[in-house]
Amino acid sequence: MIPNSIPVSSPAAADSRDTSLRLAAEKLEASFLAEMLKSAGLGESRNTFGGGAGEDQFSSFLVQAQAEKMVEAGGIGLAEALFESLKERSNET
Repeated sequence: MIPNSIPVSSPAAADSRDTSLRLAAEKLEASFLAEMLKSAGLGESRNTFGGGAGEDQFSSFLVQAQAEKMVEAGGIGLAEALFESLKERSNET
């Protein structure tokens, strides 16, 4: 055992941290896109031939699922920018 040695983080720990940061960034982008889709009117019930109360209750799930699929397909680049920023900040501490 070497006294006063500086602990070195393993590559596996860094990969795990990067994975968790990327997941957090993608989740945030999906939430952002879901809010944008809601603002654009996606998921609002139609007056004619609408799904009634069931459609109103489950439309938020549909919008969230569509936003998540958008992120999986590449999104708008927000997740990547957030990931790089979070990674940079975590390396400073």
